[in-house]
Amino acid sequence: MAGPGNNIDPHELEAAFSLFTEASQQLANTYAELQQQVVSLTGQLEIANGHLRRELDEKAALSRRLTILMERLPGGVVELDAAGMVSMLNVAARQLLAPLTEGMDWAAFSAEHLKQGEADLWLYPQAKGVLRLRLVGTSLPEESRRILLVQDLTATWALEQSLAQHKRLAAMGEMAAGLAHQLRTPLATALLYAGHLARPQLAEADRCRFAVKAVDRLRHLEALTQGMLHFVRGNVLDMVPVSLGDCLLEAVHTIEPQFAARQMRLVLNDGSKAAHVLADSKELMGLVLNLLENAMLASDAGSCVELSVCCDSDFATMVVRDSGRGVAPEHLERLFEPFYTTRKDGTGLGLAIVHSLAERFGGDVTVRSVLGEGTEFIVRLPVLNDVSNV
Repeated sequence: MAGPGNNIDPHELEAAFSLFTEASQQLANTYAELQQQVVSLTGQLEIANGHLRRELDEKAALSRRLTILMERLPGGVVELDAAGMVSMLNVAARQLLAPLTEGMDWAAFSAEHLKQGEADLWLYPQAKGVLRLRLVGTSLPEESRRILLVQDLTATWALEQSLAQHKRLAAMGEMAAGLAHQLRTPLATALLYAGHLARPQLAEADRCRFAVKAVDRLRHLEALTQGMLHFVRGNVLDMVPVSLGDCLLEAVHTIEPQFAARQMRLVLNDGSKAAHVLADSKELMGLVLNLLENAMLASDAGSCVELSVCCDSDFATMVVRDSGRGVAPEHLERLFEPFYTTRKDGTGLGLAIVHSLAERFGGDVTVRSVLGEGTEFIVRLPVLNDVSNV
């Protein structure tokens, strides 16, 4: 007979089977959901892998293009690491900077082989000649790298030098042509007077008169030649502190008799305040005399020429003002050109020399003019603030 503990309640057994069946169904549903999620994640993973493969392919293609471009670049590319060591060179850099290679110290290499040249160029002597290189550096802070771009400007520099030489030759040719034109008239006049001197029956008074005229024309030729040489070659200037007021006063005393002979007045308004400028005293006075003579020759008898100067903390401004005939607008732009003159007996070099000297003294010269009212020449020169340090 079965004991009391072996009795199983059919209702409890049915309930247990029901719970087991329900749990099995829940596990089956959960498993099905997991399968769906695995299918979905697998699909997403395949899509992501496809995107990654495409990105990798694109990056590989870009890397190949950049590698080809780097090797074909006519300019050099040098990559430096954080310690300043060369980590990469392209073909052009290897050729331009040989024997530079990877692993070398760039600072030591540049100090030994590269020399600072004109402008922003670096000189690199080689067996075939001196290369003129331009170096441009760009830092990459995120990668602790530095990129150097190397450009060979040797051919460009040679072309610029050749062009400059051609320009100088053209300017010399233009000056020679102008000088020949200027020399022709006084030379022909001097030859004519010299021919008269050779006449045996010439009276002594006429002989003396023709001799004076011939010498006068020859001196004119000499002055013209000296002016030409001064403009083209320039003199070695003795640059010293010059009292502007003393220089102007001496220039006025020198040329005042010529003004008096023409019944003209020369007025000096000295507002220099004992200012000094760095200049060659002789050439500075020549600059002033050139402007005063130009104003005198452009004015009529009985008129007045004014020479004035004022100073600020940086510049001294000198103005030569006349009330003469003035200069036409079409002539103003060419007044400082060599051999350009509006006077029949002018050499065309006086104002060109004034312009050249003003620039050599660190200043400039400008002109204002109104036909029938007069002309102003304005010269600005830097003022010396401390004469003792010059």
